[in-house]
Amino acid sequence: MSFRTLLRHLREGAKSVIRNGWMSLASITSIIVSLFILGVFILLVMNVNALADKADSNVQVNTYLNLNVDEEMRETVRQEIESMPEVKSIKFVSKDDGLKELEETLGSEWLEGYSEGDRNPLPDAFEISVIEPTTVPFVADKISALNEKYPVEPILRVKYGEGTVETLFKITRTVRNIGFIFVAGLALMSMFLISNTIRVTILARRREIGIMKLVGATNSFIRWPFFVEGALLGFFGSIITVGLLFAGYQRLFAAAQADMTLAQSLIPLGDLWLLLGGIIIALGMAIGIWGSTMSIRKFLKV
Repeated sequence: MSFRTLLRHLREGAKSVIRNGWMSLASITSIIVSLFILGVFILLVMNVNALADKADSNVQVNTYLNLNVDEEMRETVRQEIESMPEVKSIKFVSKDDGLKELEETLGSEWLEGYSEGDRNPLPDAFEISVIEPTTVPFVADKISALNEKYPVEPILRVKYGEGTVETLFKITRTVRNIGFIFVAGLALMSMFLISNTIRVTILARRREIGIMKLVGATNSFIRWPFFVEGALLGFFGSIITVGLLFAGYQRLFAAAQADMTLAQSLIPLGDLWLLLGGIIIALGMAIGIWGSTMSIRKFLKV
């Protein structure tokens, strides 16, 4: 295709959008409504997934050492745990630090006298974060197995919320799967709704297409302006949708600032605008092109 022919197709496609004003407006409106509903669900799924990731990342393995473990043995155990490929970081919590944290949680009056001398009943501990949250039970088993390597067992117990953690992972996995199914279903519904609207637009011009076919125009020559028209309709509709979504989300985020917990639960617009905007615009143009090209096929057979 020559550059001059391409320019002609672009010009004709743009003229068609303007010439068929009301039908173009109907198509763009259909795109806006469909993509807006889809965009709201995508935002919801993205925020729910972020919450699920945050919940998963907060899961850690707490390893408590026996009271008779000396500093050398403690350092050896630390190096053993740190060398595990699944471990992201390890933090030592002394018995004194552990008692202070417990006092902050329960109140000092409940632990009065235990901080004096050697009356602290808590053991030294390690707080271990893993790279992949779902490996927590596996890492806990590996740490427990370290006791078999030494004549005197250095590890008193390993805790990670057994039972609760597995349930949490199951719930977050289910939430992600349901969100994906909803978004995929809405995307398909949007595609058919928009393509049907565009099909109505093309039905009104079937005589024009038939005349072009009869005077010798090739299928690709007829199809290209409609291809351009569909892309433009999708682009304009998706740009307006992105603006509406971002304006609404920004208002919601600003309103959530009054509640610190809710504000921390929402993803800032700056972290998702590029991804979400790209998805909506690409999807809008793809649906516009698909609707136009699929709808015109039956009219190319004269």
